[in-house]
Amino acid sequence: MILRKAGLLLVLVFTLLFAGCSNEFENIRKSGNTELIYKKGLEYYDKEDYLKAQTLFEQVLSSFRGKKESETLYYKYAYTHFYLRNYILASYYFKTAANIFSTGENKEESEYMSAYCNYMISPDYELDQTETLKAIDGFQAFINTYPNSKRVENANKKIDELRRKLAKKSLAEATLYYNTKQYLSAITSYNNLLNDYPDITDREYIKYMVIKSTYDWAMRSFSFKQTERFNMVIDKYEEFVNKYPKSKYLKDIKTFYRNSKSKLKEINL
Repeated sequence: MILRKAGLLLVLVFTLLFAGCSNEFENIRKSGNTELIYKKGLEYYDKEDYLKAQTLFEQVLSSFRGKKESETLYYKYAYTHFYLRNYILASYYFKTAANIFSTGENKEESEYMSAYCNYMISPDYELDQTETLKAIDGFQAFINTYPNSKRVENANKKIDELRRKLAKKSLAEATLYYNTKQYLSAITSYNNLLNDYPDITDREYIKYMVIKSTYDWAMRSFSFKQTERFNMVIDKYEEFVNKYPKSKYLKDIKTFYRNSKSKLKEINL
């Protein structure tokens, strides 16, 4: 019985405390006192109560325009969106802050954070990569603007990570073209991969797939096109074996090479 009463008392105390805090926030919000709202917004921010801080900051953004507190207010307002995982809005407000306060002490960080927010919403490689491209552009612009910044190393790492994702998506698209027998599109996509991502780790495999796609394309071509396309297989084979003489794909591409030679003999009879 005593424990039960103690429990009920604790619940009552917490309820009253919560109601008091809630009433305090509402009183501040409705006060119309911009200085108080700003001050309390900073207090909520420091306590990591970002939703309340954001609500109060939002109320007074326009009132502090042109004042010395304006940069801090806008900068921390952007961070409330970041901490609440509203990354699209956070990116927008960081970029806006960097543009408005172009000589401010938080400009560099705001520029970086704008790109970083886009990085945070970059989706899996199977999905649309608009935000990934925005993040890469943002990080590259940051590097170009602040080449000596301590954040450049991280920006470069993020760009490499995002480019690997784009390469993975492009490789999946090229493979889909091949699997659906759209060989010319597959060849084009594989070659674009090699050109766009010169440091891609699957380079040997992609070159192998170029040969395989070209061979299958030649095999299914009209006879008047086959001479040209089987010769392409032979040229690509010779290039491949010079580059990768001990490749695990050598057995397969030797078959493509021999068959192409045989087909050319048949055509030229």
